[in-house]
Amino acid sequence: MFDFQLPADTPDEERYRELANAADALTDGERDGVANMANLAALIWSFVPDLNWAGFYRMVEGELVLGPFVGRPACIRIPLGQGVCGTAAQSGETQRVEDVHAFPGHIACDGASASELVVPVVREGKVIAVIDLDSPKKARFSQGDAQGVEALAARIADRI
Repeated sequence: MFDFQLPADTPDEERYRELANAADALTDGERDGVANMANLAALIWSFVPDLNWAGFYRMVEGELVLGPFVGRPACIRIPLGQGVCGTAAQSGETQRVEDVHAFPGHIACDGASASELVVPVVREGKVIAVIDLDSPKKARFSQGDAQGVEALAARIADRI
């Protein structure tokens, strides 16, 4: 059994360093990408406060397809360039959105979401997935959150 707990007041830099270390330990030696994404979604959920959705969308035949996640049921397929996830996947750039309702073309899978952070997972120069985090709080995600999830994405790219 794995039990990863951090105090609520843990600074972001330390929180994301510990998250990346835990992700590394949890996925070490496991070759099944879906199993790893499932555990990583649960791990992110336990490490990052104030989320209402945390998980993956996988790149499949030119579109994003829902992967393992924690949260309410979600949209199954997202075309590239649409919504926050599709924009991140198409551009290959992190999307940090303070108010999803102001984002042109936002796809509302959970009406409670107010802000979103989407980080592409890149392997061999290609986006293979995105990590999607939603929060019911506006402007929940800082640049530090973005950098922390980007470091996580780089660390686990060969394991999903």
